[in-house]
Amino acid sequence: MGDLISSVAWVKRGLSARHPSKQPLNDADVERIKEIAHIELEDARTELERANAAAQSMSQINGSGDDSDDDEDDSAWVDEDDEAMDEDAQGSSRLETNGDISKYGLDTYDEEGDGPASTFGPFTNIKGLQFYHNNDDDPYVTLKEDDDELEREENEILPTDNMLVTAIVEQNVPQLHFFVYDESTEHLGPHHDLLLSSMPLCLEWLDYPTGDGSSSSQFGNYIAIGTMDPEIEIFSVDLLESATAAHVPEPAGTGKKKRKKAKHRAASEKYHVDAVLTLSWNRTVRQMLASGSADRTVKLWDLSRDRKEGALRSFEKLHKDKVQAVQWNPAEPTVLLSGSYDRTVRVFDTRAPDADVGAIVGADVEAIRWDPWNNHSFYVSLENGMVVNFDARTLPSDLTQPSPARFTIAAHDGAACALDVNPHIRGCLATAGTDKMVKIWNVQGDEVGEKRQVSLVAGRDLGLGEVFSTVWSPDDPLTLAAAGSKAKLQIWDVGTSFGARKVFGARFAEAGRAIKERKGGGVISVADDEEDDYDSDEGEE
Repeated sequence: MGDLISSVAWVKRGLSARHPSKQPLNDADVERIKEIAHIELEDARTELERANAAAQSMSQINGSGDDSDDDEDDSAWVDEDDEAMDEDAQGSSRLETNGDISKYGLDTYDEEGDGPASTFGPFTNIKGLQFYHNNDDDPYVTLKEDDDELEREENEILPTDNMLVTAIVEQNVPQLHFFVYDESTEHLGPHHDLLLSSMPLCLEWLDYPTGDGSSSSQFGNYIAIGTMDPEIEIFSVDLLESATAAHVPEPAGTGKKKRKKAKHRAASEKYHVDAVLTLSWNRTVRQMLASGSADRTVKLWDLSRDRKEGALRSFEKLHKDKVQAVQWNPAEPTVLLSGSYDRTVRVFDTRAPDADVGAIVGADVEAIRWDPWNNHSFYVSLENGMVVNFDARTLPSDLTQPSPARFTIAAHDGAACALDVNPHIRGCLATAGTDKMVKIWNVQGDEVGEKRQVSLVAGRDLGLGEVFSTVWSPDDPLTLAAAGSKAKLQIWDVGTSFGARKVFGARFAEAGRAIKERKGGGVISVADDEEDDYDSDEGEE
């Protein structure tokens, strides 16, 4: 598996702890780290055995028929190095004949002498030197270094900073990478990272404290991860070097113990039995988390309950293939939208799932989003590169009946993997796909009776390879983050595009805001700490 970033999540300004704390390792943390190391060691040992077997088979094939070439007469070859050594020897003898160098004493220059000159030198009094292991113990060092204070300053997150979280696989090691973004200086820098035990597939930020008793506050700062293994892990964003998930809504005994592929398990009402592909947190009923899985089910989790109790509800009859995407309706907290590889989308009330409505979309579903500006409208991006918009009120309960879309966008040449609707600007849509492009669209005429117009505002290859995730900033109206198959994170300030300023400038003015002018190209990459230190040193000089 190559390096890639599968998902990106923003953390709104002011929600992260200014000084993240460290969590000391306990026995469970140590056991988890040992398990991960054991898995990686087994993989390395397997690869080595395969390589040795391949080398032995190749040597057996090529072992005969080539030995005769090694029996040639070595006397036919002349060593050029021997000739060069002979020439050097002749030259040194000529030097001794032409000039006497014995007076310089080169043969005895490294021998210790008994004269007075031997008592002087730069290290004559080295026995009298005192060595201190720590500068704090050295009385001659007056400027003491406080390592804890330096680390505290380096890890500080200001109220004006955003945090970003990426789900990354780097050199076959699954991890979470955390970044800090300062919009005023356009600086994006790494903050810390966490090691995971399985490949992360999706991310979802939430503020509900988990039910493990780790927090007494009513609000927190957490990131939920759906993994290739059938589990959901939730980590605190405000903890550094956290080795265990704060909450895993899965009963005991269903987690992995070995790297070997498990046999197919029958679907369960209490937990997922295949990869968790999508997560959605309910911002109104804050303890509710929805998930979709490759086991074809949609499940609801109550984070206030003990994790061993399993899922609160499970929906097995909605889809006939992998559930790729789910999302809660932002205005109706009991309504859930789901999309699947069975080429259907479903809208249903979780209190009465049998009364669902839906549509056939003609291709595998990649991503779905409710329109925050229209409670009944939602977007669906497909594997064939199309983006389709539906009105949930017009969808039939019987999928054999026609379900016409409101409008369709031919967005990408390949799969349209990512989709997001701007929460700050009405009619502003971002899409991305396997054609390596990130595109911004303007959708006008959304009101009833208006003529609908859809136009491309800007498009850019951000150098991310195939783009798997693109998300609008929760704070800056025209800033989005994107990542993909090259395992790189980029931030694009769309406001630097003349087309974006022209199209969306009037809507900003109506809201009493203005688009900030930027000097650069609008693409912000992750800064290198070493380069930053070098630049700061030059500035001080």
